[in-house]
Amino acid sequence: MIAVYGAGGIGCYVGGRLAATGSPVTFVGRARVAAEVAAHGLRLTDYLGADLRVPEVAFATSPSGAAGAELVLVTVKSAATAQAADELAGVLSPGAVVVSFQNGVRNAEVLRSRLPGRVVAGMVPFNVLNRGGGVFHQGTEGKLDVQRDAALAPYAEAFERAGLPVTQHDDILPVQWSKLLLNLNNPINALSNLPLRDELSQRAYRRCLAAAQAEALGLLAAAGIRPAQLLAVPMERFPAVLRLPDFLFRRVAGKVLAVDPLARTSMWEDLEAGRPTEVDYLNGEVVRLASSLGRTAPLNAKLVELIRAAESDRRSWSGPELLRELQR
Repeated sequence: MIAVYGAGGIGCYVGGRLAATGSPVTFVGRARVAAEVAAHGLRLTDYLGADLRVPEVAFATSPSGAAGAELVLVTVKSAATAQAADELAGVLSPGAVVVSFQNGVRNAEVLRSRLPGRVVAGMVPFNVLNRGGGVFHQGTEGKLDVQRDAALAPYAEAFERAGLPVTQHDDILPVQWSKLLLNLNNPINALSNLPLRDELSQRAYRRCLAAAQAEALGLLAAAGIRPAQLLAVPMERFPAVLRLPDFLFRRVAGKVLAVDPLARTSMWEDLEAGRPTEVDYLNGEVVRLASSLGRTAPLNAKLVELIRAAESDRRSWSGPELLRELQR
């Protein structure tokens, strides 16, 4: 059995595709999601036209739902990782394999420090939007990434069958940092209150992202970390591409804009729902890296500040307004 622990957007989508293609999956999550899934089942769609359904879903609202699982996919928000680990420690079967499919770069470390057995760091590169009524939609491309581990071999076929091929890496940290660099757009998208494609079509918003990424890249270079190349353009050159005028950007990086018109970030979704965001584990991670090097990261610190303010007082920022705020 596969258990998805923390079944929100990513968890319901990944676990749902596995369940829809024949894998035994139990979901563990909040009562709110359990009620939605009980009423509607799961429907998994993507930007390529996939449309899969799971009419009857095994969904638990207590940690005991993960008991007996051979593979546990942890998809809780980063702030809940320690609590999830403590809950799982009491129910995990001996020999169970745990995979962290979470944002950020330190969640697997937290799980390892609190769980027996094998913990594998992973990453979900694509965007998932909860459209309500049990519908979860993948709006951007990407394959699952994990640290290379022989313990995952028995599950490779199930992920392939689900349309979720897994790429294994000898060192996952550069991949995680590349994803984090892309996720520095999450607060910008959330503050814009626009779909991803509309936001990235506007140069002022892209300049905000370019500034945040350039700041982070300088710190990574100082720390001796070279991000993996996830896009056609190396991450070190991506800020320059983002700063291009709109007509040149469409020509040079049109694939960036070739995202589903429904796609938004999970941070936008959290703000809309009045939930705490993961900004401390994205832009806040850049601030922590700067502090460890005896430096500062004022642009990313400002984005953390703006999102924290938006968590209690929601407003939309135009591109020029946000750029001026970051340039102060």
